[in-house]
Amino acid sequence: MNGLKEAFSRENLLKDLNFFALLNLGLVLTAVGIVYFKNPNHFAFGGTSGLSILLADLFPRINVGGFMWIINIVLVVLGFIFLGVKCMGWTIYSSFALSFFVSGCEWLYPSGVSLSGDAMLDLVFAVFLPALGAAIVFDIGASTGGTDIVALILAKYTSMEIGKALMVSDILIVLAAAVRFGMGTGLYCILGLIGKSFVVDGAIENIRLRKVCTIMTANPQPILDFIIHDMNRSATVEKAYGAYTHHELSVLVTVLTRRQALQLRNFLRENDPHSFITIVNSSEIIGKGFRSFN
Repeated sequence: MNGLKEAFSRENLLKDLNFFALLNLGLVLTAVGIVYFKNPNHFAFGGTSGLSILLADLFPRINVGGFMWIINIVLVVLGFIFLGVKCMGWTIYSSFALSFFVSGCEWLYPSGVSLSGDAMLDLVFAVFLPALGAAIVFDIGASTGGTDIVALILAKYTSMEIGKALMVSDILIVLAAAVRFGMGTGLYCILGLIGKSFVVDGAIENIRLRKVCTIMTANPQPILDFIIHDMNRSATVEKAYGAYTHHELSVLVTVLTRRQALQLRNFLRENDPHSFITIVNSSEIIGKGFRSFN
């Protein structure tokens, strides 16, 4: 019994460490995008980082990281007041950790000018890095904090949906950037705002992507042995028959990673060339061995 408890506690510890590592990886990518690509070009497209870029230009004695600390402290306090401690969860850590990583980047390699000298190239990285970071964070069920807190408060006390609340705050910051930095920068910010939503959605889809494989075969056992013993997966088996031949068949359904699906296809080609397989993409696989319901 003690061994079983130790195994479960070890498993939970590994899950927590994996969660913490992915959360910080996402926040670091976001911070790099903010400091080295968004800030030098005044790409203030939404979030606390966009607001901090605006304020740092208005009050140059305080850098972007400093304003992010100030804004996030205020937002966390508001979150405690209006949402309570339970609703905040990892948002508290994310808010302060992102501020810390931004300040750390500014301290390690302060850069107030474009790294590439090409605004469009910088925009690509200003969109891609924070969007990829946000996708990693969202995928594990956390958030990057900041204006997410405002959106949660508005959603709780008004009829406004969280997505709409975030969009309104982002649009207001972009409009302020257009007024402060000029229409050219404002248009870049609009492109960045639109691009970010597409990249986040695409990144989440690819991170979660699995292959649902359906195999029809007259000889299921070697395939099941390969799935269970070689790939450490399982499968569902159903009995069926061909509509034309009326021959009995087994239908195997299994969910695999992209690499495993390729291995299965190669196995079938060599060992059961008369089998029939369909492979479908899915980004929402919930259950044992994949994502949990929580």
